[in-house]
Amino acid sequence: MAELIRATRDVSALAVPVSGSRTQPWDLLLVCVAVYLASSIGRVHQLFPILNLFRPALLATVLAVGLYLLQQSGRRRIGLLRSPTTTCLFGLLVWGGLSVPVALNQGIAFHFWIDFARTYCGATVLYTGVVLSRFQLGSGDNWRLGHLYYYDANDLATLIATAMPIGLYFVLGQRRLVVRILAGAGLAVLAVGLIRSGSRGGLIAMLAVAIFVLLGFTTIPARARVAGIVVILTVVFAAASNRYWTQMQTILNPHEDYNLTSEEGRLKVWKRGIGYLMEHPLLGVGGENFAVAEGTISPLARLQERGRGVRWGAAHNTFVQVGAELGVPGLLLFIGLLVTAFRSLRRVTREAVRDGPAGADVSRLAQVLTASLIGFVTGSFFLSLAYHDILYTVVAFALALAKIARHPPPPHPSLAWRRPLQRRVAA
Repeated sequence: MAELIRATRDVSALAVPVSGSRTQPWDLLLVCVAVYLASSIGRVHQLFPILNLFRPALLATVLAVGLYLLQQSGRRRIGLLRSPTTTCLFGLLVWGGLSVPVALNQGIAFHFWIDFARTYCGATVLYTGVVLSRFQLGSGDNWRLGHLYYYDANDLATLIATAMPIGLYFVLGQRRLVVRILAGAGLAVLAVGLIRSGSRGGLIAMLAVAIFVLLGFTTIPARARVAGIVVILTVVFAAASNRYWTQMQTILNPHEDYNLTSEEGRLKVWKRGIGYLMEHPLLGVGGENFAVAEGTISPLARLQERGRGVRWGAAHNTFVQVGAELGVPGLLLFIGLLVTAFRSLRRVTREAVRDGPAGADVSRLAQVLTASLIGFVTGSFFLSLAYHDILYTVVAFALALAKIARHPPPPHPSLAWRRPLQRRVAA
């Protein structure tokens, strides 16, 4: 993740290739961002509880906001962040606040909104590696990972699917051998973690990412793309058990799957979620109130009068979740957030390709983030991840890359002495 932040910041420096150029040093603001991502995405404070004493996420957030406000000049002006994507994000935030007074449970909706208002490869590899070392698989129902830190197995699989393109970027798009070796090892850890999660949605998300890498990742030679995908699939097949493939076969034969037959399966839950949207089309039932709706206003809630327990469950679909909780306007803003992020990355890719070799790394990073967004959107179709840091971290990277592509930073002072020499050589 630290390498990705460094790469995103430095891509515009490639506009004038200089042999032997020095790597720009870190600044404190970027260090704070890296610490926040390690906490919010990699959950390092849960993997290593002693870090809770320092409240790393809160400390990094306060310092980052303060440093950003103190550096309102040049390429860090707030005005440079204006874009359709940030408009949709701000609109979604405001609409979530408006839904609080009419929420089924106003306390839950209020805390959701506050958390949302406060609110990726290295941290993911670290999280997955620690989980694999601490949680062992067994027989029976213990054939897949469960009861993890913060994420459940399906969430972890989607997180891995969004991180894999970043790992591929460092394996296939970097010159330094050490970085490529470490990234390759990290990809192997992610592949094993994906298999041990036993998540069907995670497998579908990985396949969607693989298809985009093969067909749309045009900034890397096709031979290298195919080789990378083959290596990942080799690890997947080597790590998968017979029980895993039995579970995955239900994707093609879903007629006996509980998700289609049970009242608590995804299909019935989605139908009820659409019903909540139709009944509360303007403001929805309130942020993070889908489970409350399941237990209080759903058709199943009447069973509680007969002494039968009713599960207060999740939507298991991010779009159903947003529509039911924030109404039609909230759903449109959420879709607009995704669409504008994709469009922004596509525009950056197209403009960078026109720049020729100088824009190669910019376009490569844009396609990496596009693949990560594809992984998230595919995986989130089966999960409730509307307000999760995974999405907004990728969107933030997309905004940062678009901003850098539009407003390249000035050359680093360490390279300033080269410019007069270059002009004399050109003359």
